[in-house]
Amino acid sequence: MATNRRTGNPTIIDALKRKKSVMSAVILRDMRTRFFNHGLGFLVVVMWPLAHMMILLLIARLTGRNTPYGESLNVFFATGLIPTLAFMYVSRFMSYSMILNRPMLAFPLVKPFDIMAGRAFLEIIAACLTLATMLTILTLTGEDPIPFDIEQAVLAYMSVLLLAVGVGTLVGVIVTFFPPFVTVYALSLILIYLSSGTMLVVSQLPDQIAIPLSYNPVTGVVEWMRTAYFPTYSDRLVSKPYIIGFGLGALFLGLLTERVLRSRVLEG
Repeated sequence: MATNRRTGNPTIIDALKRKKSVMSAVILRDMRTRFFNHGLGFLVVVMWPLAHMMILLLIARLTGRNTPYGESLNVFFATGLIPTLAFMYVSRFMSYSMILNRPMLAFPLVKPFDIMAGRAFLEIIAACLTLATMLTILTLTGEDPIPFDIEQAVLAYMSVLLLAVGVGTLVGVIVTFFPPFVTVYALSLILIYLSSGTMLVVSQLPDQIAIPLSYNPVTGVVEWMRTAYFPTYSDRLVSKPYIIGFGLGALFLGLLTERVLRSRVLEG
């Protein structure tokens, strides 16, 4: 192993290589143990939210519901379902990360941050694959899933991934010390889903309802995504600094809590 010639200590490059090896081990273990003890089980991570979206779209189509905005019911619902389900699935599975991978902390080189970062990497990859698959399906069925403002659509999706990772990290640390909280968070996701405006136009609701709903950052992302798809869609409930600040704040608080209480986490 290369060392600093003056001090005999490992170099930064050596430290980065070790960190890369640890992260690779964490990711591979997560992929194999997540489903069916096989790496291909990772595909279930992609297909599960996709199936969720397809079922909801099918129900809306069979019930003959008219599109609340725009010309395509599928595209309108997709602009709400894609960011909302991305937040729900990514943050929820990240909240399990410390509990499911606690045995890895028996290895001195593995830190809690490695476990959370590895899970975040996998969940982001899965969310992007789900998005790509959904866009492909919409295209094959004759829809036009390409937004008129691609840049804003990409930023909106990146912001919801930031939100999911931030909240998932914070919840994951809390669950480490209070496991029942994972159930509390799972139930709260139902409220987040119902208030996100997935199936309706929140900006058209009375202010007494719309403004309180806008404090849900996922609602803001849905509204942001729809402004990227529909040129005349109102952006009155979109506060980009609030959405990004919420995600960064949750991530910072989660990482800070993990660092301050790391010794207790390692002790179990």
